[in-house]
Amino acid sequence: MKTKLNELLEFPCSFTYKVMGHAKPELVDQVVEVIQRHAPGDYTPSVKPSSKGNYHSVSITINATHIDQVETLYKELGELELVRMVL
Repeated sequence: MKTKLNELLEFPCSFTYKVMGHAKPELVDQVVEVIQRHAPGDYTPSVKPSSKGNYHSVSITINATHIDQVETLYKELGELELVRMVL
């Protein structure tokens, strides 16, 4: 599962995840909960609603320490029931 991403990044570094999911109040809490498991810290995610309000985009920046952490978070965030896409 190694990608060229690890060739582009120098660790540690700031890494932003954009998580798109259903516009439910618990979406942000679930995203932060997953992030906290792998990169504990004090996070203030930004949330933007879609034009029709059915979806929310949650942007959250972490201090990534290695490529495995980045890939694990992509996987676990994508497995959340409310999430439709992780960029």
